[in-house]
Amino acid sequence: MNMTIRILILAMCSALQLGLGAGSVLAQEKTGEQGERVTVSGTVPDEASKVAILERLRSVYGAANVVDKLEVGGVVPPPNWTENMTKILTDNLKQVHKGQMQVNGTHIAVKGNVANEALRQQVVSQMATSLNPTYSIDNALVAPSGEAQHVLDKTLANRVVEFESGSANLTPLGKAVLDEMYGAIRQIGTPKVMLVGHTDSQGGRPGNIALSLARANTVRTYLASKGIPAETLSASGVGPDQPVASNDTVEGRARNRRIEFKLVQK
Repeated sequence: MNMTIRILILAMCSALQLGLGAGSVLAQEKTGEQGERVTVSGTVPDEASKVAILERLRSVYGAANVVDKLEVGGVVPPPNWTENMTKILTDNLKQVHKGQMQVNGTHIAVKGNVANEALRQQVVSQMATSLNPTYSIDNALVAPSGEAQHVLDKTLANRVVEFESGSANLTPLGKAVLDEMYGAIRQIGTPKVMLVGHTDSQGGRPGNIALSLARANTVRTYLASKGIPAETLSASGVGPDQPVASNDTVEGRARNRRIEFKLVQK
């Protein structure tokens, strides 16, 4: 199976000094016994930058596996750009497959697949600690869905998102739980999540289905207002049809009135 990671290196300068960008992209393929072939492309400010970047990549992947498509041009990168690029080109990148890293000015975006959630955090954390605070990193690495779902389930921790009785209005406690879920969704790379509303069996089924959908949509709106892209969130309501406890007790009905966070399989 081919495994790919792309890193584009690009340095740009605005004539008005309003914006400076520097970045890079690395392409990596599984090539049997030869290891992973890496193609690095883009434009760097000078020959010294090109040599430093290529030497670093060759030390990580092996000289025979690095394909040089870099160009040297009249561009002006941010201060210490070459030094910072070599700091983030580490062995940790070999943990990323079918991915891409792009650096624009002091903003770094990393995406691709890693084996587990711990690695998803580790790859970006090590980058961040090697750079100064002016750099920001967008972590779009993806761990297997089971790992990501575990993070969501662990954060919710058998609690329910609380609403005012008979309505789709969140209580302060409900908002507090959603604030934690917002952090969990961001932690796992803002994947697609289905928000499923559930109710107890009290009252008529059609009304409960409508209420459960309204509550799921309230959660979607709240998370979107916090910064989760709305297009990654979907809502559905199943009313009383999927209870997790008996509706014969107060405690059971409370457990059944819940919002479920389900990772959508790609």
